[in-house]
Amino acid sequence: MRIPFLRHVALPLFAALLLGACHGKDDASQPGGSSPVAAVQTSIDLVKAGDFNGLWKHALPPADYANLRTDWSRREQDKQPVTAEDRAKFNETMQRLTGPDAENKLYAELQPKLVAMEQQYKDQLPVLISVGAALAKNTVAQSKDLTPTQKTQASDALDVIGPWAQQTPWFDQAKAKAAIGVAVATARKLDLKSPEQLRAMDFDAVMGKYSIGYGGLKQLLAIYGLSVDDTLNSIKLSELSNSNGHAVVKIDYTLLGKPLSTESKLVQENGRWYSEDMLANVRKSHQQLSQPSVAQTTTPVAAASVAGKD
Repeated sequence: MRIPFLRHVALPLFAALLLGACHGKDDASQPGGSSPVAAVQTSIDLVKAGDFNGLWKHALPPADYANLRTDWSRREQDKQPVTAEDRAKFNETMQRLTGPDAENKLYAELQPKLVAMEQQYKDQLPVLISVGAALAKNTVAQSKDLTPTQKTQASDALDVIGPWAQQTPWFDQAKAKAAIGVAVATARKLDLKSPEQLRAMDFDAVMGKYSIGYGGLKQLLAIYGLSVDDTLNSIKLSELSNSNGHAVVKIDYTLLGKPLSTESKLVQENGRWYSEDMLANVRKSHQQLSQPSVAQTTTPVAAASVAGKD
C-alpha cells in the first residue's frame, strides 16, 4: 500500500502494539503523551479500539500528521491507472466473497481441497513451516531497513509463532468453515464496489476500512488459537531511563503463552512524547516523497550528456 507498508507502517504499528501498560491515560485526541508511559498506553487503547486514524493522530506531532495525510493523497495520484484485468480480478474476488450464500459456496469449494491437502501435506507441513520461519528470520537479520530493536522484536515473535504454526490444525474443516464465515462477513462490511472506489478514498475512509479489516483478522487468528487481545492485555511496561528528551522503556508481554520482552525508545518534542522509530519512519517517507526524481531535475542537455558518457 501507500508508505512501503512493511517498513513504515506494519513494523512501527507492531512496535506500538507492544507498548502498553496499566498506567494513567492521556486524552486520546491529543498528539503524543504527557509521559512515555502515557503516550504508549493511549496508543494501545486506540489499537484495541481499531481506531487507526486516531492512532496516527495521537502518535505523530500535528505537522507530521498533516504531512502523512497529504502524502497519502499524493501517492494515490501517482499510481498507474486500473487496468481491465485488475478490475476483472477485483470484481470476481468480491463477488465470490459477498454474493448470495457465499459462505456455503466457498466452503463447498474448499472442503474437498482441504481433504486432499491434508492427505498430501499433513506430514510435510511442519517441516515446510520450519523452513519458512528460518528464511523469514534470515531476511529479518539481513534487513538494512530495520533497527536492531525491530530485528529483535521480529525474531523473538517468529520463535514463538513458528511452533504455533507447526501445531495449528490448518486442515480442520470446522475451523475452516468458521474462518470462511469471518472472511465473508468482513468483505461485506468493507463494501468495496470497485478498485476505482478504493483508489478514490481519502485517508479517513481508508483508515475506517483498515479498522474493519483488523477486526476480521483478529477473529481469524483467534479461530486458530492466536488471540491478539490476550497479547495486548498481557503487556507490562517499566521505564528504564528518561533524560534530555529521550526515554527507554522495557516491555514485557506474553505471546501464545510465552513471555517475551523488548525495549523501545521514545523522544520528546514540544513537551509531548512520541515513538522514536515511528516518527523517524514517517519523516523519512515524507522526505523521500518530497525529493524530486532525477528525471524531473535533470535538464535535457544534462541528460543527453550523461547518456553520451554511457
